[in-house]
Amino acid sequence: VIFDVIGKSSFSSCIGSLNKNGIYLIANPKMVLINREKRAAKKSDKKYISGNNDTTKERTEQLKFLKELIEAGKIKSVIDRHYPLEKTAEAHSYVEKGEKTGNVVINLEEYL
Repeated sequence: VIFDVIGKSSFSSCIGSLNKNGIYLIANPKMVLINREKRAAKKSDKKYISGNNDTTKERTEQLKFLKELIEAGKIKSVIDRHYPLEKTAEAHSYVEKGEKTGNVVINLEEYL
């Protein structure tokens, strides 16, 4: 499973990294790529799931499938760095550099 939350990759560029029957999930695809990526997926033994351009039924099925993958431990979140709320500007600066290797978390525990 490859899960691109930001939308910086493409199905075509990741297809070689997927196992047979592998799944490529993209939460925020570029609109111009959606149809091309769906066509590429139909020609392969891989599955393409996007967050856009789907019917309500398709989206519901995709969310259920994603939930099952998360619950089965097949999708793990990669955390690069944690920042306290008062360092949110620093966190944004780090993300904007484009060098992060995972998610950046803003901790809110002390405010809850």
